[in-house]
Amino acid sequence: MQHQLKVFSGSANPGLAAEICEHLGEPLGKAEITRFSDGEIMFRINENVRGRDVFLIQSTCPPVNDNIMELLIMVDALRRASAHRITTVLPYYGYGRQDRKAEPRVPITAKLVANLLTTAGVSRVLCTDLHAGQIQGYFDIPVDNLFAAPVLLDYFKNKGFSNPVVISPDAGGVERARAFAKRLDASLAIIDKRRTGPNVTQLMNIIGDVEGREAIILDDMIDTAGTLIQAAEAVCKQGASSVTAAATHAVLSGKAKERIKESCLEEVVVTNTIPHPPDGGKLTVLSVAGLLGEGIRRTHENSSVSSLFV
Repeated sequence: MQHQLKVFSGSANPGLAAEICEHLGEPLGKAEITRFSDGEIMFRINENVRGRDVFLIQSTCPPVNDNIMELLIMVDALRRASAHRITTVLPYYGYGRQDRKAEPRVPITAKLVANLLTTAGVSRVLCTDLHAGQIQGYFDIPVDNLFAAPVLLDYFKNKGFSNPVVISPDAGGVERARAFAKRLDASLAIIDKRRTGPNVTQLMNIIGDVEGREAIILDDMIDTAGTLIQAAEAVCKQGASSVTAAATHAVLSGKAKERIKESCLEEVVVTNTIPHPPDGGKLTVLSVAGLLGEGIRRTHENSSVSSLFV
C-alpha cells in the first residue's frame, strides 16, 4: 500500500517549495507558521496528515538557528499528527562546516544537528551537496545526498567556452572540480591556500595552467566571498581570459555581494537552495526544483534514486 504524498514547507525557502510542488503536480500542504510576541514559533497543520508520506522542505540557511528550530517544531507537529513517514528535504544543511574536531575543545555541530532531527522524529533526509560527504554517516536514518552539478553543467555547456579550466579553490574540493571538469571536457587547476582563521584565508599559488583560458572557480558554497575574490584575483593575474565562479549554496553573508560586484569576476552562478532575489548584478541563480522534485517522487514511489547521484 502506497501512502498519499503530502508536501509542506517552512518559511526559509517558500519559492523553491512552490517550484518543487509544481514539478510534482502536487499542492503545497496547508499549514501556518506564526510567532508569539516573545519570538517563540507556532506551527499549525490545517489538514489531515494521518498515515501520509510527508516531505517537509526547509533550508537551514540564515537565520540558521531560527530555521533549524522552526524545522524541529514542524517535524514534532507532523509526528504528533500521526504522519506515516516524515522526510526532511534540506536543500542547504546549516552547520555542515563544523563536521569534525579540527582543534581541541570544539563541538561537532553537524552531528548535533543530525541528532536533533532524528530525535524530533525525522524518518529520512533528502539534501543537496553536503559540505562533507561523511555527514551522511552522522545520521542513523537513511540520507540521500543529491548533487547540483548537472544543473550547473547544463548551464556552462551552453556558454560556448572554447578552452575552459575548472579550478578548485582548495585541496578539499579537488574531487568535485575534477568530476566537473571531466564532464565539461575542461582542464583542471588547484589553488593552494592557507587558512589563518575563520573566514580568513591567505592564498599561496595556482597549480595548473590558466593563461588564456575561461576559468570556472567551483566550490560547494560561497559565504563571505573573501576566499572566492582572492582566488579570482590570483587567476586574473595569471592571465585567464575570463573568470566565472560556480557554487551550489550562495550563503552570501556580510559584504559578500559588494565584494563580488567590485571584483574581476564576470559572473557568479549559484542555485536556489538558499533564496536570493535577482539583483541585476553578476549573480545568476539556477533552480534545483526539478532535481529535488524528482528525488521526492522516487523516494515516495520507493524507486531508485541512484541515477541522481551524478
